[in-house]
Amino acid sequence: MVMTEQTILGYLSEILDPEIPVLNIVEMGIVRSVFFENEKVVVTITPTYSGCPAMRMIEDNIVEKLKENGCGEVELKTVYTPTWTTDWLNEITKKKLQQYGISPPHTTSDNHFVEITLPKKISCPYCQSHQTSLKSDFSSTACKAMYYCNACLQPFEYFKEI
Repeated sequence: MVMTEQTILGYLSEILDPEIPVLNIVEMGIVRSVFFENEKVVVTITPTYSGCPAMRMIEDNIVEKLKENGCGEVELKTVYTPTWTTDWLNEITKKKLQQYGISPPHTTSDNHFVEITLPKKISCPYCQSHQTSLKSDFSSTACKAMYYCNACLQPFEYFKEI
């Protein structure tokens, strides 16, 4: 079988994010590129934030997945610029977060100034109410905050803009 970039991306899309198992590492934007150097597959990745504890597991999973699918030599390159941003999450990915019970991030690039000056309206992923309140700036991971919905009485996580 001839390996192509699309074939490799297909394999990598089978790897779920260990902290948000409803999303894979390709749709998260962690996988930035795939290319070939002779017989070697080079995968460029960007962590969602500096010091992300899941990166080592993700790196191991990438190498394991590609080797089990016939890739000989695999090289991982970690790049920090451009910095990962929640703007890389498309609407389908955000919908998956919501269906999983995590309120998705707002887009940051178009309304950055507004977000600094106005409080955010975080909607509940269960009932879509904006009657929510912040309970903790951090939740199960540093990239999520803990909220509570005063309408349906459900606690939920919010994926913070980065």
